[in-house]
Formats: sequence, structure tokens, C-alpha cells
Amino acid sequence: MVDSGARSASALPAASRPAQRWLARFAFLAAAAATVLVLAVAGLRGGIALLVVAVAGMATALAGVWWFLTHRGLLRWLAAAVVILAPLAVAVLYARARLVWVVVVFALLWSAALAAGRQALSASAARPREHDTPPPRRPYLIMNPRSGGGKVGRFGLVQRARALGAEVVLLDGAGTDVAGLARQAVHDGADLLGVAGGDGTQALVAGIAAEHGLPFMVVSAGTRNHFALDLGLDREDPASCLDALTDGVELRVDLGMVGSRTFVNNASFGAYAAVVQSPAYRDDKTRTTLDLLPGLLTGQRGPGLRLSAGDTVVAGPQAVLVSNNPYATGDIAGLGHRLRLDGGVLGVLAVRVRGAFDAAGLVRGRRRSGSLTVVTADEAVIDADAPSVSVGIDGEAVTMPTPVRCTIRPGVLRVRVPRRRPGAGSPRPELDWVRLRRLALPAGRA
Repeated sequence: MVDSGARSASALPAASRPAQRWLARFAFLAAAAATVLVLAVAGLRGGIALLVVAVAGMATALAGVWWFLTHRGLLRWLAAAVVILAPLAVAVLYARARLVWVVVVFALLWSAALAAGRQALSASAARPREHDTPPPRRPYLIMNPRSGGGKVGRFGLVQRARALGAEVVLLDGAGTDVAGLARQAVHDGADLLGVAGGDGTQALVAGIAAEHGLPFMVVSAGTRNHFALDLGLDREDPASCLDALTDGVELRVDLGMVGSRTFVNNASFGAYAAVVQSPAYRDDKTRTTLDLLPGLLTGQRGPGLRLSAGDTVVAGPQAVLVSNNPYATGDIAGLGHRLRLDGGVLGVLAVRVRGAFDAAGLVRGRRRSGSLTVVTADEAVIDADAPSVSVGIDGEAVTMPTPVRCTIRPGVLRVRVPRRRPGAGSPRPELDWVRLRRLALPAGRA
């Protein structure tokens, strides 16, 4: 690929640096004001006792969440009542002490601090490089008419794609050989492969596109469209993704591998994978999840797992998530946003919960605690005390022999996206207070 047309916005314009610094300073000022407010009220009105009540209420609610997830029947619904009543009781106590205004002002100040801090950091975040390349001459698109509740038909994607010169094939059943269709299209001379469907279908075709060095195109016609989100595509209007056929640019992104299978988002093991594996999952996801979680979280169901990622070893996790580049720190389910798709590393997350105390640590997102381990690596190996293990590959359930090896393939996928797309700006970074402090200080002191 010729890089002369590549554009990068990783360098921060000099004019924006003062604004970035003042945003960082405002974030610290707002956070300090919120802290001073609470301390002042606690000293003047005996608020320390009420702070203890708030902490106790939170702990009780977290314990209720744990009991709700790990029990069935009457105990589950009693736990649900505790989850609702505990914060309600705290709110009543604060209202009686006439301290509701403190909570409201504290929340507003912290919200302002977080917003300013993220804005300051996003101004210096590196954007993905965009490569200007000619439009494809023989694009080939695979569309699933059932995906996303029928988005293909609702948005007229077939007619629009064909009007732009693309060959379109519709999947007519669950047993269709998607990989075979893509390989035949390459054999027939296709110079772009695309998918309007779920992330699992996208992963299959993306692997074949990378194998042949062809550009790949995503049309956000799935249910969750996680890969489309991280590519900056419009998830509300799948038809806008077709603009890439006429006015597009290319991004170079990584692909994950679990065994010989490709994944664009993540591969999951343990609790989540076992839920996805259930035949009833697609018909009633919520009920199936609630029915299976008690046994999975308390170790009564599923094989014992062991994770090795670089120098990190975790024995007995209930759930492991290996992602194509790491998710944001607070996203323990892999349902949110990745800051980039070209970092060349796997994000590895392991959950090991043994009770309400661990559950509280999990909710707070403590890294490398007894409940949550978050690392990055170029390889992760998941073993089990069983000859095979359930794996959720981009939401698709499979069974693989153990041990299962996950790796990353940096920059192997050429993704063609519209030049104008909602998420083409700077990624939304995690709030790193150390980086923010360096931005807030004058250049000499930093």
C-alpha cells in the first residue's frame, strides 16, 4: 500500500495546548472542590456518620447483587429487594439530614471534573492513520437479512449496495458456509469483501480478507455492532457505511486468533462462554443467563480454568475475556469501547469472585486484585481440567480442545471505512490522573 496519502493527527497543534492544559487544571479544581465540600459538611454537621452509612449501604447493595447472581428462587428475589432498599434507605437518611443538596453538588462537580479530564486527554490521543486508496472495482458483500432484527431490509441495504456496483449475496440459513462464499468470491476476482451482519460473521470474512490482502468493509447491520463502534461507524444508520464504496479511506487494524479461528472483538471462556453455549440462549438470553450464573459463579458447573498471559498466571477464574486490543478499564464484560484497534496486543481480563467482598472489588474495577486481573500480552493460554472447553468467539458458541492459545496479528486487516463517520475523531481515553497532572503542570515542572 502506498503511504504517501496517509494522514495522521497524532501530533497536537500548538494552538490547542493551552486549552488542553486549562482543561486539565479545571478537572483538578472541580475534583478538589467536591472533596472540600464533603469534608466541610462532615466537619460542620456531623456528616461523618452519614458517610459511614453511605458506605454501609453500598456494601449491603453489593452483597445483595452477589446473592442475586449466585442463588435461585426465593433467596434471589430477597436479594433483589435488598439491592433496591439499601440505597433507598441511605437516600431517606440523607433527606432527613437535609444533605441531599450536598450529594447533588458533589455529583455535578465530579461529573464536570471527569468530562474536562477526558476532553483534555482526548485532545492528545493518537488517531488511527487513514490511507487514501482507489475505490474497489468488484466489491462483494455478504448480508444476513435476519441480523439486527432485519436491518438489511429495513434500510434497503441490498438495493443501495447493488446501485453502487457491489455484488450482494444473502445468507439463506444458519448452516450457510460463509467462509466458503468469501473464498469463492476471491477466486472469482472480488477486490473487496464486506459483511452486513453480526460480529461473528464479520470475523470469519475478515480472516479471509486478511489472508488474501484484500480490504474488508463493515456494514453495521448487527445487533450490537461492537466492531463497527470501534471503527467509528454510524450504528444507527447502516446505509451510511456503504459510502466507503465511493468515498472511503483504509485503516490498518489487528486481528485476534483463538486456535485457528479469527476474532475481531473477543474470545470468552468460563461463565460467559458457558452461557452463550446454552441452546436456550438465543431464544431467551436474560433468563438463560440468570439460570446458569449461580452454578458458574460458585464453581458448581463448568471445568476449572487456568490462565497464562506473559508473566501473569491466574488459577481458577470463573471468566476470562481475551480481546483484540484492550477494552476500557471499567469494562469487565467486553461490551464497550476500545481506544484503538492497532496497538498490537491482546487485552486479557480474568474474573475470580469468591464472595461479596470480591464482588465489591470487582465493581470498583481494582486491577490485579483477588477478583479482577487486567493485563496486556501478545499471547494468552487458557487451560482447563477437561479435554475441551466452551469458547464464545465474537458471541458465537464453539467448543475447542484444551489448552487454547490466543494470539494477536498486528496490522493484518485492511478495513475500508467512509471518510466521514461519527467516530472519526479522537478516541475517548480512560481518565488517567497521572497523565492529567502532567498536562496540568507548566512545561518546566512537568
